[in-house]
Amino acid sequence: MWIEWRKFTNGHWRFGYALLFGTFCLISLLTIALPNFASFEGLVGQMKQQAPEEKPRADQTSSNKPEAGELNVAVSEGTIDALSDADYPRIDVDLSRQMLSVIDESGKVTKVLPISSGSGGWYVSEGERRKAVTPTGHFRVYHKIPGWRKSPLGLMYYPVYVVGGVAIHGSPYVPRRPASHGCIRIPMSAAVAFYNSTPIGTVVHVHY
Repeated sequence: MWIEWRKFTNGHWRFGYALLFGTFCLISLLTIALPNFASFEGLVGQMKQQAPEEKPRADQTSSNKPEAGELNVAVSEGTIDALSDADYPRIDVDLSRQMLSVIDESGKVTKVLPISSGSGGWYVSEGERRKAVTPTGHFRVYHKIPGWRKSPLGLMYYPVYVVGGVAIHGSPYVPRRPASHGCIRIPMSAAVAFYNSTPIGTVVHVHY
């Protein structure tokens, strides 16, 4: 605020008119601003009360859901509740023995292949930390891709998808021990024949 002092001929100093005008402006501004500020505070408080509840983080989810960072699988795709004697032909994947068995309509094992399943270790893909696990359960083949398929984790040869992004596919490296990111690797030499003999809807039982 600009304050002006004036000197008169009688030698006295007097407060100038500028101070009077500035004081009037200040009072006017306060009269207008204070009610608006109170209204603004009330609006902010109302918005805080009406704000939606924060979504839980991955470490706040219930214990019956996959662990944060674990291999993400859409378990609804291809999943079935139970197996019966009528669910033939089917593929049996024994993770403890690292073995895949092809079973025909009569329940007879027609082919056995070595596999390499999820290593159980942690890895980072597309900026996310995940665990290399092969899900267990009863599934059905729901998608197939001929030839090579490039995924964020590498190349898959003739993948046969059983649940989410987990597939049975050919690989040049099948060490007969858990070593994959979660998929079920089979030898390259058997991949094409397995692909051709496994139609969409085939039951796949993965277990220990």
